[in-house]
Amino acid sequence: MSESATAGLSDLDTGPGRLQHRLDTVDLAARTPDDEQPYAELGLKADEYARIKDILGRRPTTAELAMYSVMWSEHCSYKSSKVHLRRFGDLPESDALLVGIGENAGVVDVGDGYAVTFKVESHNHPSYVEPYQGAATGVGGIVRDILTMGARPVAVMDSLRFGRADAADTARVLPGVVAGVGGYGNCLGLPNIGGEVLFDDCYAGNPLVNALCVGVMKHEDVRLAKAEGVGNKVILFGARTGGDGIGGVSVLASETFDAEGPAKRPSVQVGDPFTEKLLIEACLEIFAQDLVTGIQDLGGAGLSCATSELASAGTGGMHVDLDAVPLRDTTLTPAEILMSESQERMCAIVEPSKVDAFLAVCAKWDVLATVIGEVTDGDRLTVDWHGERIVDVPPRTVAHEGPVYERPMRRPADLDALQADDAARLPRPATAAELEAHWLAVVSSPDGADKTWVTEQYDRYVRGNTVLAQPDDAGVVRIDEESHRGIALSLDGNGRYARLDPYTGARLNLAEAYRNVAVSGAKPLAVTNCLNFGSPENPEVMWQFAEAVRGLADGCRELGLPVTGGNVSLYNQTGDVAINPTPVIGVLGVHEDVRTRVSSGWRAAGETVLLLGETRPEFGGSAWASVVHGHLGGRPPAVDLAAEKALGELLAALAREGLIGSAHDLADGGLAQALAESALRHGVGARLELREDPFTALFSESTARVVVTTTDPGGVKTTARWAGVPVTELGTTGGDALAVEGLAALPLDELRATWSATLPALFGAPEDAVGTVPAGTVPTS
Repeated sequence: MSESATAGLSDLDTGPGRLQHRLDTVDLAARTPDDEQPYAELGLKADEYARIKDILGRRPTTAELAMYSVMWSEHCSYKSSKVHLRRFGDLPESDALLVGIGENAGVVDVGDGYAVTFKVESHNHPSYVEPYQGAATGVGGIVRDILTMGARPVAVMDSLRFGRADAADTARVLPGVVAGVGGYGNCLGLPNIGGEVLFDDCYAGNPLVNALCVGVMKHEDVRLAKAEGVGNKVILFGARTGGDGIGGVSVLASETFDAEGPAKRPSVQVGDPFTEKLLIEACLEIFAQDLVTGIQDLGGAGLSCATSELASAGTGGMHVDLDAVPLRDTTLTPAEILMSESQERMCAIVEPSKVDAFLAVCAKWDVLATVIGEVTDGDRLTVDWHGERIVDVPPRTVAHEGPVYERPMRRPADLDALQADDAARLPRPATAAELEAHWLAVVSSPDGADKTWVTEQYDRYVRGNTVLAQPDDAGVVRIDEESHRGIALSLDGNGRYARLDPYTGARLNLAEAYRNVAVSGAKPLAVTNCLNFGSPENPEVMWQFAEAVRGLADGCRELGLPVTGGNVSLYNQTGDVAINPTPVIGVLGVHEDVRTRVSSGWRAAGETVLLLGETRPEFGGSAWASVVHGHLGGRPPAVDLAAEKALGELLAALAREGLIGSAHDLADGGLAQALAESALRHGVGARLELREDPFTALFSESTARVVVTTTDPGGVKTTARWAGVPVTELGTTGGDALAVEGLAALPLDELRATWSATLPALFGAPEDAVGTVPAGTVPTS
């Protein structure tokens, strides 16, 4: 938060370690209506401040002002996006959905009595200011969201975007972000099973750090965030409260950066994964002993969020004695304590008869736990500081009844010209040598290159249940060691497509995530999302946002998938320059038996290579146009979700019958990228023939396409005809080169050297980076 905002709070409230000046009590606020307050520095608009005074019938105390400022921030209240997000609530009901939008995370039924909760959230702005801690606490926060639902977290994923790969600021930000994601997740013992690492000039100054976590539980173990039962105790447990992260959601995450770069380090939280690991184990034991009636993590907005949301979702009120809160810094004012976003903290509602047992579990795990209040009769949230009342508010007005804006919207003025600038008119390779050069350029570009430099810093196989992980198209985790039931997850987004057409772009991102899950042999079941956009105060950005939400909702309706929840990240821009609209979509799928899963690499010679799906000349927003020509224009590929659904059902049938040895989806970079990655995975080449236009065959990014290998091409073709999916035979695996008849012969050792050199050349090479990854740890028999 800004220095002026901090000063404004400190001048009015004092902590026990400061010279006493004036405690701003509810009584004092009623007697001093004309006192000036730093509402603007806290991110509130004048009309919002006036509304708070109308709600309370007086000016707010400094502590109340702090609570309203963080809870009415864009990050917490969704005040600009809520009117559009309602589309997700209008989707048809799903039998699989157990808990939907509104809780810390959605929950779905995955069979055999198991429930899975998953969600993706952003930590974009903090990761630019302080890359390591910003990314690390992003992982910690999403893990606690999953934990509060009653689940054991079992895996994480991340979707990362940075500015130009060779930019100086990318060299500052990326290594810290990757180390933060890996450091925190590795310490928790959670495998990182996949994600994305992409680069574009538009993310300079606004990297996107989107973290996903998935957890598993039985149906009866689901927990909700609500405070019920008059007399039940409010217990704060976990780390002590410090000054880190104060105002993070109201100031850091809810406004744009200026052109001078990061200057807001006090607003970034500081993480301790070892404390979080103890907190996880303590919570799971607390759940097993049925010791809580409600639970909430303390993330964005800290105690302000936890207390107001618990009270708002419950049937009564709540009283808190703030001086009971354990502090790391005794100079904190009451307002600062309420706003602090110190990590690794949880708030539980516990029946009086179970308090001793609750505290005993926390002591066993060396987790600090303190009773700080109780559930009360009535409808007020009250907070005392050394016996004096500093907060007396209706909790729903803080947590759930904040401002809702219908922002002006306008189609971007440059969009017609952008779409008219068709990538199909760009110069194409005229010779076989030029085509080969373009192929190598795409696969060795920072987006297409080997990501081992990143993934070797993550533990992908800890806990022993990882079946597939990056570079496979989906991460797959076994959840039952006897039945071998498992889940598949993919996290995908393409900002270039969404810039050209946000409605179609969101549908394309959904289609890719759906396809990636289906490629593994899983049945797609549910969707989460992280919607990353510029300032909602820009009508063109608001139009992009509304169109993307409409596209995603329509796509989920066509595919029959519920949206379980997600996150909106706005103000991703520097000055008046916004990022490309970037809706990142996560899809969860179910494997009845993970032993039938399909991986993406070619393992053996002599298998037939088949292309499933139809290829059209579609180059708008393509990797080829971007890498070879630095071009963004035209229209993105057409979306055919009926074809995606048919393809998904076909892939599940082929996996179930054991008819395919590998499957890899076609997305960024088209067939050129998919062939290279399939060959390099296990060092098996292929002899191929492209009978139609080879340029279009290699670089088109038409959707609903997958390349598979099989020892039974007749069986695959018969099943594909039954499913209505076109099939093209490309050739046969084998040899030490990727050879296309009459066009190119790429020796795998040279291709690997080119593909794997890019990120180490930019960011330094870890000694153990080898360019390949293990095949997995779960036996196939």
